[in-house]
Amino acid sequence: MAAHGSKDNGREASGAPAPRSPERVRNVALVGRPGAGKTTLAEALVVATGALPRAGRVEDGTTCLDTDDVEVRLQHSVTLHAATVEHAGHRVTLLDTPGAPDFLGELRAALRAADAALFVVSAVTGVDAGTVQLWDECAAVGLPRAVVVTQVDRPRADVPAVVHACQEQLGLGVHPLQVVTAGAVTSLLEPEQGDPEADRLRAELIEAVIAESEDEALMESYLAGEPVSVPELVPDLETAVARGAFHPVLCTAPLTGLGVAELLDLLVSGFPSPLERPCPEVARPDGTPAGAVGCDPAGPLVAEVVKTTTDPYLGRISLVRVFSGTLRPDAAVHVCGHGTGHGWGEQHPDHDADERVGTISSVLGSVLRPVAECPAGDVCAVARLTTAETGDTLSDPARPLVVTPWPLPVPQQPVAVAAASRSDEDRLAAALTRLAAEDPTVRVDRRVDTGQLLLWTVGDAHAEVLLDRLRTRYGVSLHTPPVRVPMVETLAGPATVTARHVKQSGGHGQYAVVVLEGRPGPPGSGITFGQRVVGGAVPTQFHGSVEKGVRAQAARGVAHDRPLVDVEVTLVDGKAHSVDSSDAAFQAAGALGVRELAAAAGTQVLEPWCAVEVTVPAEHVGPVLSDLAGRRGRVTGSVAEPDRDATTVQAEVPERELLSYAGALRSVSHGTGRFTRRPLRHEPAPAAVVADLQPA
Repeated sequence: MAAHGSKDNGREASGAPAPRSPERVRNVALVGRPGAGKTTLAEALVVATGALPRAGRVEDGTTCLDTDDVEVRLQHSVTLHAATVEHAGHRVTLLDTPGAPDFLGELRAALRAADAALFVVSAVTGVDAGTVQLWDECAAVGLPRAVVVTQVDRPRADVPAVVHACQEQLGLGVHPLQVVTAGAVTSLLEPEQGDPEADRLRAELIEAVIAESEDEALMESYLAGEPVSVPELVPDLETAVARGAFHPVLCTAPLTGLGVAELLDLLVSGFPSPLERPCPEVARPDGTPAGAVGCDPAGPLVAEVVKTTTDPYLGRISLVRVFSGTLRPDAAVHVCGHGTGHGWGEQHPDHDADERVGTISSVLGSVLRPVAECPAGDVCAVARLTTAETGDTLSDPARPLVVTPWPLPVPQQPVAVAAASRSDEDRLAAALTRLAAEDPTVRVDRRVDTGQLLLWTVGDAHAEVLLDRLRTRYGVSLHTPPVRVPMVETLAGPATVTARHVKQSGGHGQYAVVVLEGRPGPPGSGITFGQRVVGGAVPTQFHGSVEKGVRAQAARGVAHDRPLVDVEVTLVDGKAHSVDSSDAAFQAAGALGVRELAAAAGTQVLEPWCAVEVTVPAEHVGPVLSDLAGRRGRVTGSVAEPDRDATTVQAEVPERELLSYAGALRSVSHGTGRFTRRPLRHEPAPAAVVADLQPA
């Protein structure tokens, strides 16, 4: 959805399907691991509907969905793409999602826009832990699911084994709807063919469909031995799928077209419409409840931006799911954004604005085809919404509403970025702002303690894509220096010093003498200042001056610009001059006293530690514990989650050891692990770490 026009990779696209009523709309997310064949399947479905005359190839970079330069080079999806087609009088929007864990935010956006998920599983590689994790993502939001086993024509394809693995690993309710025999796909809904195994699978399928749909009349007929026809089963099949506990398994070979037509038929006859899915909860911008909304084209407008991209000609383009009401071109809308109070992070502060909708288009990959309107239940692209970002709500200005946001993964891997030249600095700042608006899993901040500009990402693959876009899409020359972890220092022991700031410059001089006691303070205490001056040796009006000098020098640090922390400083004595003493002189004496305390007592380098929670399938707990131990981590506890077969490990780990942890966790958990962290405290750094530090 990053470009516009009437052609797609040299193939003339058909006109946009006409808007339909909600019962004739299907929004389906294609979900699966990288390499399972999601984009190839989507391409085959688009061609089968006549929207394109011929299929492109992922290997050639000619598919209608993977149009991003990064995707063409990597030959797999890294962002959400959509294609709306028409089949049997229905509008079908296919939402092609990335399968890599780093792009979980794109998947969750697609699940928000979809009413069902089609799980794509390769007949060659089968089901892995990542597939199960994606399945659980869909289950967590109650999304109806079906499975399509693709690549069934490959030499090493084993359809029965993969179907059995789906039943074993994806849980209850998974039933084959088709079998592959003699190079053809046969529906198990059809009458018995005399094959004992097929007849057994058919009986199990029919019983599961009728039981889940709770069609008692059809169940009585079936148990009485009466034949059950396909027209009788299809409505029950659709009901069973919509309820979310029955998951049919289909088979396809997209490159040859095997099973593609049958899959399209199932999408329109067996998948739920938007009318069968509840709309997200809505509230007023002030957070007060606004009541429920339904999928009604005549209802109040409630739409949500699920994806934002930037087009070089059209500017910002918003992929929008309309939940209620009807979105029309040139209409006034209220744009309401989620801020920190809604859990969407610092990059997306609260914002409210009225805008006018530009052109509304039906999406076919990078091709935008104008439509007259977008009614409730449908998905469209809206051009030139200048303030709208991913996750924002569009509503009637007379009745502004905001949709409860979907949860997002928190970026945990920092990448330091710096412009290669002064001329690139403005371009870098503008490009980072655009990236954060497009992708809510991106966070940008400049650390005050190190001065570095950090791009927070979900993992290595996410970082690679973002840096590539900065360089190619936005033309920014940049480099990525090592991320600096801010170290601090404290006193190694107690000391007492006398600091003299005495200068004579012809007129009024500067005179201040202070005696300071210093000692290490409790962890996290910062700089505490007190005084025990007796007899007015240092006049009261200069006590604050000494404290200012102490705190300013501690913030600057005494060596290598590392701040001094957790120190108790006490002013115990000193001298003043009736003429030459001043606020500035005693500030200078206080600062000098801190430097002399550090020289007398010595300093100890402290490094920041973080509290970490790592969630992985139970089978990967051992490797995770071993890896944490190698990072000087201390495990403080664990919580088992038997219903998810997962364990959350709680640990304390030096921040320095977490710089590369996102990628390491992906490796030891085979892509299934996730972690969060929060600042904890500072602790003494080992000698090896101190030796490795470079002076700032």
